[in-house]
Amino acid sequence: MKDIKQDPFDEYIKNLPPTKQELGYAWSTAIGLQDVDDLKPSEYLYETAKKSINGDISIDQAGELIDSYYENKSDRLESEARTEEADKVSARIAKLLSDKSFTFSPAQYVAIHKELFKGIYSHAGKLRSYNISKKEWVLDGDSVQYGGALDLRETLEYDFSVERNFSFNGLTMDETIHHLALFVSRLWQIHVFGEGNTRTTAVFFIKYLRMLGFDVDNDLFADNSWYFRNALVRANYNNIRKGVYETTEFIEKFLKNLLLDDTNELQNREMHIKAISVLEECNYTSDPINDPINDPIKLSERERTIVNLLRKEPTLTRVEMAEKIGCSDSTVKRTLQAMTQNDIIKRVGSNKKGQWVILIK
Repeated sequence: MKDIKQDPFDEYIKNLPPTKQELGYAWSTAIGLQDVDDLKPSEYLYETAKKSINGDISIDQAGELIDSYYENKSDRLESEARTEEADKVSARIAKLLSDKSFTFSPAQYVAIHKELFKGIYSHAGKLRSYNISKKEWVLDGDSVQYGGALDLRETLEYDFSVERNFSFNGLTMDETIHHLALFVSRLWQIHVFGEGNTRTTAVFFIKYLRMLGFDVDNDLFADNSWYFRNALVRANYNNIRKGVYETTEFIEKFLKNLLLDDTNELQNREMHIKAISVLEECNYTSDPINDPINDPIKLSERERTIVNLLRKEPTLTRVEMAEKIGCSDSTVKRTLQAMTQNDIIKRVGSNKKGQWVILIK
């Protein structure tokens, strides 16, 4: 006979290890988010990530291998230090995104920053004590007005309190998206840390969206992290003299693609505060823009993989591509649509008997 005094919590289901698809998403997002600071992971990181996704090593072991790899290297150049940051932070983001635990609180937000940047920034997990500004390509060299150093903690706690007490009950999905856009853009605008704000905000926001019941296991952050950051910038910038006003239009487009599987075009140049012709005159060295006007087309990792697949097998179906590269069908669909719109590929013939034609060299 079952003991009626048995602790009912004994039968709670523990979080199972992440699936291969979940790991693929976590690593893809983690690597893609390095673009917001123009950081590029090493080949060793990619090899380690593949071992993790294939189940050869655990996500914890992957992080340990990356740490050990750099412990054994000495006299690193500045460029290698940036690669080290990209590798270590990628591994840590992948681990956090694979972990389903989450608490909606300022402490969790700060803890994520500490976990991501410990040993990299001396201020990891610490609120900045100085004011900052940052030239933005999308603002033609101007800066967002970030939170003041004197009241960062109070501002952060206030925003969390407002969001915690907010009710989504009765909202349409468009209203929900608008509210989420306001929340994440306001959180980012505070910029409580000296560095690493966008990556910290992205990880926290993804986990918050999951807590709200959204399925965010696609690769939109991986392919459009720079768009995400520029959209946050535009949501927090006003220049009345120039007729420029803050808008959540762009972050809402991003969120609709992320949460509703919409297919909005996400082009950085449409967010620039001046006409497209001005883009050709801008020459900021910090511009890692995804789609400059006259530059050669820069393909994402997934786009390059698809191009290579189609060079060998131009009749591949979308489902077959998804299986080969380990992504969901909806992710491949969105990627193919973007590649078609950007004149990278085109479809010739019917869906069943047609084939893909590559338009770039």
